[in-house]
Amino acid sequence: MDRIFEQVLRSGIEALALQVDEPSIARLVRFAERLAAWNRKMNLTAITEPAESAEKHFLDSLVLLPALEGRRTLLDIGCGAGLPGMAVACARPALQVTCCDSVGKKIAFVKALSAELQLSVRGLAVRAVGDPARDGLPICDVVVSRALADPDRWMALGAAYVAPGGLLLAMLGKGAERSHLEGLGAANGFELLGVDQFELPFSHATRAVVRWGRRDVPRGTSASSSP
Repeated sequence: MDRIFEQVLRSGIEALALQVDEPSIARLVRFAERLAAWNRKMNLTAITEPAESAEKHFLDSLVLLPALEGRRTLLDIGCGAGLPGMAVACARPALQVTCCDSVGKKIAFVKALSAELQLSVRGLAVRAVGDPARDGLPICDVVVSRALADPDRWMALGAAYVAPGGLLLAMLGKGAERSHLEGLGAANGFELLGVDQFELPFSHATRAVVRWGRRDVPRGTSASSSP
């Protein structure tokens, strides 16, 4: 992979104060190499310039790491070429990640990369519709998507896959009104835990990660019946 990619990746990790060790960086670099190679044969991503890829694909995914501390499972809905799910798995290999996307060639890439890097990442070629049993998708500690930026649509879909006490994360290109996010969460059995706003370190593009926590007792269930 172009040295520029690794330089930008390392500089960005430092600028964002993320905890990523050397083996994880090596996996991320390999991920980028394989993505570039596959992309020459099939269209997996429109971003191909190494520095831009490092920032707008990889660093933009790794900003989720602080929210994942102590979590065991993650579902990435509409993962594309494995972003953010595969990227965070590279940095947190103990995390069990499921990546789903309706485009088969993207899931083929995720599966091949997971096997090559020996990561606990499962790829499923399925379109999530908010029905885990029908989709064959797991209920997870953390559910995220980079593909759906509208918090209302994302809450309506993603909430179905979040375990009690788990997190639903929304990755936004900009912030949203906090009162609306609080109301949206409350209407669906979630509490707004925070809106983490930041800039990507080189382009200075604004980003926000919304964190909702699911109530320990799902809606419609009495406290006495919870485990």
